[in-house]
Amino acid sequence: MKIHGFNKLTLLDYPGHTGAVLFLGHCNFRCPFCQNSALVVAPDQEPVLSLDEIFSFLLKRRGILEGVCISGGEPTLAPDLKELATKLKSMGYLVKLDTNGSRPDVVKSLVESHLIDYVAMDIKSGKKRYPVVSGCPSVSMEAVEESVDFLLHCAIPYEFRTTVVQELHTEEDFFSISDWILGCSQYFLQSYKDSHSVLLPGFHSCTSEELHRYLSIVRQKIPHAQLRGVD
Repeated sequence: MKIHGFNKLTLLDYPGHTGAVLFLGHCNFRCPFCQNSALVVAPDQEPVLSLDEIFSFLLKRRGILEGVCISGGEPTLAPDLKELATKLKSMGYLVKLDTNGSRPDVVKSLVESHLIDYVAMDIKSGKKRYPVVSGCPSVSMEAVEESVDFLLHCAIPYEFRTTVVQELHTEEDFFSISDWILGCSQYFLQSYKDSHSVLLPGFHSCTSEELHRYLSIVRQKIPHAQLRGVD
C-alpha cells in the first residue's frame, strides 16, 4: 500500500467525527477541475509515506480521532484497499471511503465485509455530460449507476456530492441529477476552488447566486440538499 498524503486532523471530511485523511494515488478519471492532479497523473513521482509512522500516529490518537477517510486519487483502484481498511478497523477507527463510483464491486465488497462505515460518492454531472466532466470519454455509466443504486439502498451512511464548476455545469445538470439520485439521504453541492494543483487551470467558482439557484432546483426533488464550502 502506497500512501502519498496524510492529513492528521480534519473536522470536515468525516461528518460528525474528528478524523484523519489518507491519500492514495492513481485514478481512472481525468476530471479537469481535480484538485489532486499529481496523485492522478503522476502518483509514482509523489513521495510515499511510511506506513509504520502513519499507523503509529493513529494508534496514539485513538480516542481523540474517531475516523479515517481513505481518499485519492481513486482508492478503489488500490489492490490492497481491503487490507488497509481491515487494519484501520482493527485499530478501532470508523472508516470513510471517497469514491467516484466507477468500481461498484469494490464498494459492495467493503460494505458487505463491514470494513467501511461511510461512503462519499462524487456525482460529476448529469448523465449526458459525464464523459466531459469526468474527463473520461469511455466512462462506464453502467458502473457509476450501479454504485448510485447500491448506495441508495445501502444500510450504512453515505452522501452524494457534486463539485460545481462555472464552465462545466448548467441548470440541466441539476434537474438531471435530482431525478437520478431521488430518495438519497444526503446530497451536497460543493463550490469549486481554484488552486495551483488543479489538473487543468482556468476554471472558476460559481457565484453565490448561481449556487443557490442550482440548490433551489435540486431541492424541488431533494428538499434536504445543502451547499458545502460556500462562504
